[in-house]
Amino acid sequence: MRGLKYLAAALLASAALVGAAQTAGNDCEINPGAVPQGEVVRVSCSGMQSARMNGRTIQLFPQSDGRPLGLMPVRVLEKPGDYPLELLDANGAVVRTLTVHVLNAHYPKQNVNMESSTAALKPSPGEQETVTAFRDTASPERYWTDTLQLPVKGCLTSRFGVQRFVNGKPTGDFHGGLDQRGAAGTPIHAIAGGVVKIVHDFNLRGGTVAIDHGQGVESIYMHMSKTAASEGAHVEAGEVIGYIGATGRANGPHLHWTLYVNGVIVNPVQWVKVPPSCYATHTTAAAHPHHS
Repeated sequence: MRGLKYLAAALLASAALVGAAQTAGNDCEINPGAVPQGEVVRVSCSGMQSARMNGRTIQLFPQSDGRPLGLMPVRVLEKPGDYPLELLDANGAVVRTLTVHVLNAHYPKQNVNMESSTAALKPSPGEQETVTAFRDTASPERYWTDTLQLPVKGCLTSRFGVQRFVNGKPTGDFHGGLDQRGAAGTPIHAIAGGVVKIVHDFNLRGGTVAIDHGQGVESIYMHMSKTAASEGAHVEAGEVIGYIGATGRANGPHLHWTLYVNGVIVNPVQWVKVPPSCYATHTTAAAHPHHS
């Protein structure tokens, strides 16, 4: 019942946000104007170079229609309330200010049972630094489309944003991605086109592939039994990049994948279509730090 209530609330919130754009002079727009924690606001304003909110500055990139677009991420742990979003010109001067309403997403809790030796795994030397450098990149060319593909067909075993408990003990972290069910060896597909930036076997994340989709959008796929991509290669949406496994800190075969927008972990469900039947509550997924 809890999973159904969560889904109903999410669907109502999404419906309420459709078309909830806020506009101002100088052909400026933010959409949506009210956004749940962990999601993204699209910022468009002719003649503007960047946007700033709550200490984070993002670049606005020219699009095919000539209008600049930037993606302002809202952290999962951002306090609900109203935040000024400043639109900046090429000199960094504030030209317009709009208001973003951050809503409480009411992310639920989840317990994960796993072997103590698995739960105690630590990152490889340089693992965290490599992923941090990757996610903080915002390359200028856009390869992604408005709707991203699911990397595998399996339903969710863990939703984004849940407060994590491991063996009944709170971790202080949230789940920074989606876990999808899948048999070992199931092909994993790129959610959008892009350039492969990481192909590596890590202690914590296991077999990992990370893709830069351009203009601040990036994805990373973990626990692979085998990778099928090369660093520096361009991949198309739907291309096979690896296979489901249980490497790293995982308690069974599945895919954990994370979506970054301008360096912040965000809810992939804002970008992909997940069947409603896949929102059942499960407690068998692998645990991940929110920095995954």
